[in-house]
Amino acid sequence: MTAPSTPRHETSVRSAARWAGLGYLAIFALAMFANFFVLERVFDPADAQATLDGVAANGGLLRWGIIAFAAVFLVDIVVAWALYVLFRPVHRDLSLLAAWARLTYTVFLGVGLVFAVAALLIAENSTEATAADVQLAMRSFEMTWLIGLTAFGVHLIVLARLMSVSAGAPRWLTVALAVAGVAYIVDTGAHILLADYASYADTFLVIVALPSVVGELGLTVWLLRIAAHRTATPAATSLEAERVSTTVS
Repeated sequence: MTAPSTPRHETSVRSAARWAGLGYLAIFALAMFANFFVLERVFDPADAQATLDGVAANGGLLRWGIIAFAAVFLVDIVVAWALYVLFRPVHRDLSLLAAWARLTYTVFLGVGLVFAVAALLIAENSTEATAADVQLAMRSFEMTWLIGLTAFGVHLIVLARLMSVSAGAPRWLTVALAVAGVAYIVDTGAHILLADYASYADTFLVIVALPSVVGELGLTVWLLRIAAHRTATPAATSLEAERVSTTVS
């Protein structure tokens, strides 16, 4: 008698959920430190001299911030893979698209870190460093990261679509992730289109932060519940499975 293959498949999917959930927890901690504890101290988008002074006075802190962002860069690769494995049984093509979108964001974050390192080196090693040079390097880091976040927004939207056709996925979480994805894209567009973006920065922070915290924190909890066998693994709804079967036929 042949043993059923389902338990082995379930273990693989739940393992992927565990990797994704733990990865998200790591990203939350690392990103909070790098973004709000480090960047807030060294980078002032509206004052080049303040940025130069901040980088020069807090070079060691900025180095740790860059290390934290680099760790996010690496963990995001694992999370992209884990989410692909998790949602592959629901819709392989959409799951692949979500993974590629997240990896695209990850590449932009990695490239952006080169500019952050450049700002550090200019401030610490150049006797002719100017505030404009350091500000340009930090602004280049910021904009490279923000442009990458448009791909991350696409990732969240596709992820929301995958959850919408998954049996048992929380519908409120689907909506939160979709709204967060749109918010990331809109915020990057506003950075580029609005010359006085700083005047609306607090408003856009709320627009982006609220759905992203609710959606991504909720996603983390859901992933860890899957890993702990507290909820079912994602599976295509009967209607979606029938549609895919018809398409293949």
